[in-house]
Amino acid sequence: MPTPLVFYISGHGFGHAARIIEVINALAARRPGLPVHVRTAAARWLFDLTARTPLTIEPVEVDVGVVQIDSLRPDIPATVARAAAFYADLDARADAEARALRSLGARLVVADLPPLAFAAAHRAGVPAVALGNFTWDWIYEDYVRGTEDAAWLPGRIREAHALADEAWRLPMHGGFAGFRRVRDLPLIARLASHAPSVTRAALGLDAARPCVLVSFGGCGLSGLPLDEVAARGRFTVVTTDEPRADAAAGAGPLVRQTPGGAVVVDERQLYARGFRYEDLVAAADVVVTKPGYGIVAECVANGTAVLYTDRGPFAEYPVLVDALHRWQRAAYISHADLLAGRWDEPLAALLARPAPAATPRVDGATVAAGWILARLDAGT
Repeated sequence: MPTPLVFYISGHGFGHAARIIEVINALAARRPGLPVHVRTAAARWLFDLTARTPLTIEPVEVDVGVVQIDSLRPDIPATVARAAAFYADLDARADAEARALRSLGARLVVADLPPLAFAAAHRAGVPAVALGNFTWDWIYEDYVRGTEDAAWLPGRIREAHALADEAWRLPMHGGFAGFRRVRDLPLIARLASHAPSVTRAALGLDAARPCVLVSFGGCGLSGLPLDEVAARGRFTVVTTDEPRADAAAGAGPLVRQTPGGAVVVDERQLYARGFRYEDLVAAADVVVTKPGYGIVAECVANGTAVLYTDRGPFAEYPVLVDALHRWQRAAYISHADLLAGRWDEPLAALLARPAPAATPRVDGATVAAGWILARLDAGT
């Protein structure tokens, strides 16, 4: 059976996949049974747990992203080396992907936001649109500045951008040079489906103490003093175990406690019991994190304050921080204070702040789904 709609999703972090899954879910609500094919190196479990419609997923390296030492430290030399090798081979990769698109019977490509997708779609004669909040040429510009071997990278990526029909740009954006047309989307964010009190009760969390969710994405961050903060008793400290491919759905405990009293939630069991990660975000009073689109959007959409630390040289960081301070209660904590467990005073001060007066629209997934269906119905 032909698959008219093909998504290319960056394998960098969780945010790209999480927001595209929200678009896919919005599509399924409006057009049940629409065949969807996904090409990505993003973690398969994220689709298995959060997509509300059957998908065909092909594991493909569609971009390089940024090589991370951990959630807070990028490896810039390794990133430049991998990106240069990937994009030096872009033509051969695009030829292979064009063959895949033709075999699928694709009629529209949506990419968040691998340049490979636009080169492949152009070769296959398939319309392609970009969807995202930043572009990789914008990220790499600072990384390759002053180098000779990789200075060509941003220009090569922009050449691929020029092959797309248009770009659908989310708030908190940067880049987008080279696209022929840009349309602005509202924020795409995952909204809680349970009231905070319901989620807290299901997890057995103390309703009398503020809840602090620690969230550092797929790369993780070792050395966080969760026990030390939890043992002082001012806050309920919560984090999650990343789902394992070999973990049986519904098996094992939903929560466990560390020796110091921090609460660890098994994310696969959370989903098996009808909850989602965004329910945790909404149930928390504060999320401690490094700024990324996904967690920032979820905190803004669900009314959760953010205590954030910096994430090293990444062009997206100041854009996200600016949006956080406009749309949500937010405060900065240094790496030193974060790792030393000096959280109590900044958390208390943050919780004492008033909520922001204005928040953005968060129906971007529904809007994007409408644009996709309009293109498919019009023959793109």
